[in-house]
Amino acid sequence: MPDRTSARTERAPVVERPDQLRNVVLIGCSGVGKTTLAESLALAAGAVGRAGRTVDGTTISDFEPIEQQHRRSVQLAVIPLEWNGVKINVIDTPGHPDFDAEVRAALRAADSAVFVVSATDPISAATRALWRECADAGLPRGIVVTKLDIARSGYEAMLTECHDAFGLGPDTLRPVFVPAYDGSRPCGSVDVLLGRTYGDPGDTPDLAQIRESLVEAISGQDDSLMERYLAGETLDTDSLADGMRREMISCALHPASAATDYGVGAAELLDLIAAVFPDPTHRRPGAPAADADAPVTAQVVRVTGDAYVGRISLVRVYAGTLRPDTFVRLSGPGHTDDATERIPTLTSPFGKQQRPVPDAVAGDLVCIGKLTNAVPGDTLCDPENPVVLDPWPLPEALLPVAVEGHTRSDDDKLAQALARLTAEDPAVRLENNPDTHQLVLWCTGEAHAEVVLDRLRNRHGVNVDLVDYRVALRETFAGSAKGHGRLVKQSGGHGQYAVCDIEVAPLPVGSGVLFEEHVVGGAVPRQFIPSVEKGVRTATAKGVATGHPLVDVKVTLVDGKAHSVDSSDAAFQAAAGLALRDAATHTTMRVLEPVDAVKIVLPDDYLGAVLGDLSARRGRVLGTENAGPGTTLLRAEVPELELARYPVDLRALTQGTAEFARGYLRHEPMPEALAAQHAQAGSGNGNGH
Repeated sequence: MPDRTSARTERAPVVERPDQLRNVVLIGCSGVGKTTLAESLALAAGAVGRAGRTVDGTTISDFEPIEQQHRRSVQLAVIPLEWNGVKINVIDTPGHPDFDAEVRAALRAADSAVFVVSATDPISAATRALWRECADAGLPRGIVVTKLDIARSGYEAMLTECHDAFGLGPDTLRPVFVPAYDGSRPCGSVDVLLGRTYGDPGDTPDLAQIRESLVEAISGQDDSLMERYLAGETLDTDSLADGMRREMISCALHPASAATDYGVGAAELLDLIAAVFPDPTHRRPGAPAADADAPVTAQVVRVTGDAYVGRISLVRVYAGTLRPDTFVRLSGPGHTDDATERIPTLTSPFGKQQRPVPDAVAGDLVCIGKLTNAVPGDTLCDPENPVVLDPWPLPEALLPVAVEGHTRSDDDKLAQALARLTAEDPAVRLENNPDTHQLVLWCTGEAHAEVVLDRLRNRHGVNVDLVDYRVALRETFAGSAKGHGRLVKQSGGHGQYAVCDIEVAPLPVGSGVLFEEHVVGGAVPRQFIPSVEKGVRTATAKGVATGHPLVDVKVTLVDGKAHSVDSSDAAFQAAAGLALRDAATHTTMRVLEPVDAVKIVLPDDYLGAVLGDLSARRGRVLGTENAGPGTTLLRAEVPELELARYPVDLRALTQGTAEFARGYLRHEPMPEALAAQHAQAGSGNGNGH
């Protein structure tokens, strides 16, 4: 299929000053129309000749096959647009909670946010949480209401819902554009301040009172504007726009507009962003000043792999001007003080396209190819002026996915592919479990896991099979026991001869394996005592009764026999293992399972459901405490076997509002009925769920 955008996107927008830039991130849950809005903005700005559709897989943002297949974004995408002498970097983000890491990266790259809410759906708890996070960070925000062609009277009602859901004060949320209707269909909108109509004129409410409220909100924090307003002076557009920008930067005002799937509201939003939204010179706390002449300071936002050009790093330039054929210092975890790399060509992303640009000034977003060692969060800076920017917080990956190569060839390529994959996606945590000998990809959810496996297969050419995730079970002695091990073999020449008598006693949890010897009379020659200990430890590592490693026991060698010719190191190792297995037949053996300490922060409304679910998972609730208005911190101890799918189930129980953390606490005895299911599972034990 020919590239529908190629005729319109041959040249990337270029600016000379930071104040000519606007970096705006679109935020909202799945299905509200963020990607469709981004397409409408690109069409209105003349960047494309025809808007793509998510149902057809033809949008600029969703260019990966898995995005087109599932009709949803899985990664952030940048769409640079030119409008009224300003370059607007529109950052489209995924709405599914599994890809929260992409949203957090986009928030770091942006100077403001547009929250996209649908007139047909309630505001999700996850959207409310992101609004609070942006508020805490002081990020200026606006609101766009979509799908008004479906909900005729949804605009005013949705603004009221936003006001309540986001906990906004009076006069902070104000419509700057009001939709006009032709019957039940939005046909245009009206600029509240100017009275200018975009699109077709139609039915609109009385704007006089709406305008007066907006002007009062803009003037309220500016003494000079308020004096002019109270004096009856007609405030000019530039003064009102400047006042609105100041109010927006201080987060005292959130402008609202409307949009439809067929383009109504796109030009209005571009006008609003260019005129009112902050540019990079209005820096956020902790960020360097956006001075184009300062030493270069930039940060890697995300890394992607390309089959033709290799790794591509999306970078936010905070200070200075980034140019090709210059050297930058890499700062961050894993880099030495003298780690430098050369900047090759610079490109501007436009979906999957990369368009060359001569440089990138402070505040801009640009792509750099072949930064071999850079990962998201790394700082790029002038080698003579070292700077380290703090990385952004990442969601903890808590869903385990155990994999193994599909073929020997896949096994050979897997390690390198996973190294590239984890560099591209820092939300993935890779574990080579030393206890279960499994390769585990820890993901943020099932949708994230599906994307990770798809990229392994299609981007890195490695096929893997999913296997049951195993937890590290143990076994121990419930009581003391004696064991006898006798190895006598004669097959011509030297034979094998060793006899061991041991006593085994249980130890407290976490004690490990303790070996002692109380042999008298030289029944076991001194040179073979280490052999017996080695045999004991080899047997405990493999397990003697249930196939799981034996722990928390004291093994004492009390007697034995040796032969002057046929005894050997190997014979006494084998006899020790036989003695330990014999002892296990003379007492009750217990299966131990790992227990995790769990912390959950959740809204009070979901506390009852979560407590009931934890009880069904054999969890022990240790207590609850207040974690803020309407929020509870719950502490519990839960067997690890019960937590394999917990991130997915907790999200469903709380509509994505809960925060969950876990950490290994101890091993403890498993209930007998459940232990019987795992008694012979050995290293092949599954999670049972």
